[in-house]
Amino acid sequence: MNVLTRYIVKEILKGSFIALILLLTLFNLFTLTDELKNLGKGSYNLSDIFTYLALTSPHVCYELVPSSALLGSLFVLGSMGNNRELVAMRAAGVSILGIVKSTLVAGIILAIFAFCISELIAPTTEAQAQMLRAVAQHKPLVMHAKYGLWLREGEQFINIRHVKENGELADISIYDSTFLQDQPHLKSVTHAQNAVYVKSNEWRLNDIMQSTISTTQMLADKQDQKMWQTNIAPDFMQIAVVNPDNLSLIDLSHYIDFLKNNQQKAQKFQLAFWERVFNPLVIFVMLMVATPFVIGIRRGIDVGGRMMIGIVIGMSFNIVDHIFGHLGLIYDINPLIIVLLPSAVVSSLSIYAIKRVI
Repeated sequence: MNVLTRYIVKEILKGSFIALILLLTLFNLFTLTDELKNLGKGSYNLSDIFTYLALTSPHVCYELVPSSALLGSLFVLGSMGNNRELVAMRAAGVSILGIVKSTLVAGIILAIFAFCISELIAPTTEAQAQMLRAVAQHKPLVMHAKYGLWLREGEQFINIRHVKENGELADISIYDSTFLQDQPHLKSVTHAQNAVYVKSNEWRLNDIMQSTISTTQMLADKQDQKMWQTNIAPDFMQIAVVNPDNLSLIDLSHYIDFLKNNQQKAQKFQLAFWERVFNPLVIFVMLMVATPFVIGIRRGIDVGGRMMIGIVIGMSFNIVDHIFGHLGLIYDINPLIIVLLPSAVVSSLSIYAIKRVI
């Protein structure tokens, strides 16, 4: 790597990380505003909110790397253009293709950085953040175990084996206890096939088997439906729903195999898997987009103008990418095609634009 390549790489990395810090701060301010609305709910306090922001920052940071690469490269290469540094480099024998290659070297470093965050840090901290917020706001003692989600509410111990994405619960066991002569005693066990949220503090249990236990006998009773009074809310249960953001690539792969083996739909997780795999490609696409804009537009455009160009391009790409992702899930399109097509189209346009200015 020659001196000029190192200089371009260093400046693009510097600009990208500054843009990343600014974007992360902006997003955290928006999140802080949203979380303050829940201040005082349960035991959720300012300390919990700031801890939640710190724990969610790695995942947000990972998602912002492509946009930061675009903004940083536009700013840095634009400044080099305005200061005639690019003209001097080309006079020294560096071609436009050489500048593009130097930009992509910076992209490799940014891609490695993003991959390390997405695989080593973000899944763990994102899961911890969701758990912290849910427990603080809803109070019940909660524990994830091999056999589902365990909760405690007063003298009730609740085991939920499965939480569906629509908020319904399945395979629920409720253990009611009491104290006899200062010793805990199991009073009743209720098992329901599923539970549906009806209104505040009330669920409807379906297909119920209840066993009542006393010191002398045990009685069994079967019911079709029964109302269950509890402070547990549906949004609290979402911590038990498997979230692709909380899984590494290896975990996503294993979970996709599990869903397929059990004849369940896995497209959402396949899409998340391929998005994670090809996220570095998006970083390279954003860097390639920046190069023809900087070289092709006239000198003298201020920083605000370049940032506006970057914001418009980045937002347009993200909007199209998300729309295409949702359409792919609705119409059951191959997840690999969903992930690759937007990047392939933008890459082709970028390559065409680069050829036009060479």
